[in-house]
Amino acid sequence: MKRLIILLLILPLYVQSLIGQQDAKLANHYFQSGEYEKSAQIYKKLSDQHGYNDYYFNQYLESLMALEEFEQAEKVLNETLKKRPKNIELHVAYGNLLERKADSDAADIQYRMAIRKLDKDNQNAISGLGNSFMRLTKYDLALETFLKGEELIDNKGIYSYNIAEIYRRKNKKPEMIRYFLNSSMAASNRISSVQNYFTKYLSNKEEFEILRKALYEKVKDDPENIFYPEMIQWVFIQNKEYNKALRQARALDLRLEENGSRLYNLARIAKNDKDYDTAIKAYNYIIENKPLNSSYYLESKKELLDTKRKKITRSEYTNEDITSLKEEYLAFLDENGRSSRTSLIVLELAELEALYQNDLTSAITTLNELIEYPGLNNYVKANAKLNLADYYLMTGEIWESTLLYSQVDKEFREDHLGEKARFKNAKLSYYIGDFQWAQEQFDILKSATTKLISNDAIDLSVFIMDNANLDTTYAPLALFAEAELLFFQNRDTEAFQKLDSISMIYSDHTLIDDLLYVKAAHLASINKTHEAIVLYERIIAEYPEEIRADNAINNLAELYEHKLGDLEKAQSLYESLFLDYPDSTFSINARKNYRRLRGDSVQ
Repeated sequence: MKRLIILLLILPLYVQSLIGQQDAKLANHYFQSGEYEKSAQIYKKLSDQHGYNDYYFNQYLESLMALEEFEQAEKVLNETLKKRPKNIELHVAYGNLLERKADSDAADIQYRMAIRKLDKDNQNAISGLGNSFMRLTKYDLALETFLKGEELIDNKGIYSYNIAEIYRRKNKKPEMIRYFLNSSMAASNRISSVQNYFTKYLSNKEEFEILRKALYEKVKDDPENIFYPEMIQWVFIQNKEYNKALRQARALDLRLEENGSRLYNLARIAKNDKDYDTAIKAYNYIIENKPLNSSYYLESKKELLDTKRKKITRSEYTNEDITSLKEEYLAFLDENGRSSRTSLIVLELAELEALYQNDLTSAITTLNELIEYPGLNNYVKANAKLNLADYYLMTGEIWESTLLYSQVDKEFREDHLGEKARFKNAKLSYYIGDFQWAQEQFDILKSATTKLISNDAIDLSVFIMDNANLDTTYAPLALFAEAELLFFQNRDTEAFQKLDSISMIYSDHTLIDDLLYVKAAHLASINKTHEAIVLYERIIAEYPEEIRADNAINNLAELYEHKLGDLEKAQSLYESLFLDYPDSTFSINARKNYRRLRGDSVQ
């Protein structure tokens, strides 16, 4: 019985709530549709029913003003102000009404009256008034409100976040920076949000430099606060000044007695951005200053080897450089053993032996041993098999090579490694002249989940289709594929000779642009940048309608950007690519690169 009584009491309230929600939706619909007379009636009803509701009341006023019923709106405001004299946001609404009536002087009086009525005991009213001015884009009045609020409450940081946001909208970056930093001190949990704001709203190195100087001033005023030097390190990273960030990181690591995680993370960032020297210094710091059982000691030694390998092999290097690096790899393995734990280092050692020392016998032995390590991760084993298959192919062991590719394909059928193995097997068939089977596989791989494999499969499928269908072109295609295999086997002299023989025997053949492209790509890969540029430019000038033209432009742009540092030339080439070849697979990235080099914010 008691439950029934409670239910009977609650039911009318529930029904009334549902009706109110329906009325609100209907009013919003009328307002958005421009039927202001209908929306005004419902908003007034809702406002009266709730005994005053900011949202319903303001929407009622907006409806009246949209109908230009200014006298009625003013009457309503005056009546409400008499009932609610402490609601200072009503003065903002009144001022907005007067501005609609083109009475700016009277409007200013209302705005000033609202600010004068601010009370130190009503912090919510201060926030509400400032936000009301913000909604009307009256940033100076909002700024005045929050500054006065800080004085009234006697808390200089309490509205710093709001003030910073105002300066952002006014595009006053130095002031925005100063107050965002203040806001981080008012509430420490805002530190990450402040960094997010700086990432979003500081658009160039000069603005980050303003932030850095502001941080140095903060350090002088509050040298014990760890937040400021951490932010300085962060600024250096944003500006890609990794060596300066390293100095900050080392100082913080010592000061806070950390485990090296800060240095390790910075090293990874610098390495990924190809600042190998700074990454090497950071890894060496961890190795030299942290104990052997440190979380980052062994990983730093591994990363140090990989970083040195990338630094050496991606620039001009000598045999002595490679020999010295190999000795470091062997020393690491002597110290830590050869097992599943060090398998990635063994994988890199084999790559060093095969690709940079041309010691395929040692590389094959190393990988055959690696595959038998107990407890080896399946992905590491699969990658070892793919590399081993490559090295067998480089020695001419076609059967061993295709067998290993097939094993990985079978084991990782639905994985990107399986796609990679299938692509390599199809490429092997292409090398040895089995063009029909190769093209069938490339056609299947057009839908590969890995974009690079998909694009390469499309290119090779089209290439074979264009050049293997006519008896008169089959012979030069076979020679061309043999030349590509020779490049793969590091037999560069023979490969260039074979390509030259094609150009002499078949001087008018449609393969000539492909021949130039393969030559250019290989020259670029062995750091003969200027020779590669000459050939890419010849393709663009002489064969603009052929399928290699857009590839040539893209590769040329990347050489100018990353090898020569000529950003203006690179930007021009990226622009040419997406304008002249809009259907190219490179077009979208070319547009992004163009905008990035132009200084746009690119997501």
